[in-house]
Amino acid sequence: MEPSHRAAFLLAAALSVPAAWGQDKPVVVRIDPALDALVSPDAKLELVKGGFGFTEGIVWVEKGRYLLFSDIPANVIYKLTPKGEASIYMQRSGYTKPDIWRVGFEQTNGKDPKDPAFEKFYMIGSNGLALDHQGRVLIATWAGRGIDRIEKNGKRVTLTDKWNGKRFNGTNDLVVKKDGSVYFTDGFGGLRNREQDKNKGIDFQGVFMWKNGKTTMIVGKDELPATNGLAFSPDEKYLYANASNQKFVKRFPVKADGTVGKGEMFADLSKESPRQITDGMKVDTKGNVWESGGGKDEVSGGVWIITPEGKHIGSINLPELVANVEWGEPDHKTLYIVARSSVYKIRTKVAGIP
Repeated sequence: MEPSHRAAFLLAAALSVPAAWGQDKPVVVRIDPALDALVSPDAKLELVKGGFGFTEGIVWVEKGRYLLFSDIPANVIYKLTPKGEASIYMQRSGYTKPDIWRVGFEQTNGKDPKDPAFEKFYMIGSNGLALDHQGRVLIATWAGRGIDRIEKNGKRVTLTDKWNGKRFNGTNDLVVKKDGSVYFTDGFGGLRNREQDKNKGIDFQGVFMWKNGKTTMIVGKDELPATNGLAFSPDEKYLYANASNQKFVKRFPVKADGTVGKGEMFADLSKESPRQITDGMKVDTKGNVWESGGGKDEVSGGVWIITPEGKHIGSINLPELVANVEWGEPDHKTLYIVARSSVYKIRTKVAGIP
């Protein structure tokens, strides 16, 4: 598709997404009055831009004041302004080889196969994104099966793609510690046939740490049978990691060397959202966890707001399944949400961790 046609398609698709969704149902659902200190009951959900394939890995770039996010089936990273102006930041952000028909599992847009708007596609692109403390972009390449970094001169380098000599299978989410260590999850999402794929490397899903050029496994399958989102507490004493389709979040104490101790159950959300996984998450400056996930049916999504004690005090409802969240704007009080084909935003009373 030519760039001009692509832009027109994105605009048309954005206009077709129900920006006023929530008028007939609450956007902010309060379970506990404590939620009022974090987000207003009448906060408005706004559509920033729609018409994408499958949005993920959103990160705010303060220098320039724009967002970066992955569109996985498009295999690109988009740059998006708060006003909704989208441009391509990077092509071939995930899988970079020509044989794309061999990688990335099949996904759909969530619609009924009988619906004329039903689409299916392969997840060949990048997933999670982050910035290191020099402002360099870090990419969980997913179908590329590694962690890449974009240097200041634009050169792309792979920091790690193996553990104990075996390839990763689908690097998913990542977070950077204050000392520069990169923590990331790996699953089977980069493989066409997932666990049964003949090109499988590591035979489990886990959480890993890249530090000073060395890759260490810090959480294995005994603690998390599946892995997805990661986040640190504000003081970095705890690492939060969720279990994807098992729909729970564990909290791990962080040791002096960066590894973690035995995890404890932080929040079990399996009964509250039967249709979706626990996906990307972020933590605000007060230590509350904002966990993306599903709603009460097959098409809606949500963001669960969980206190540092593990209590679910409320949610933000969206018209699409949510994949990840990120605070932006100079005050870090605008929560941006990537949900299937769109990017949304909502103002909060609390700031996210810069």
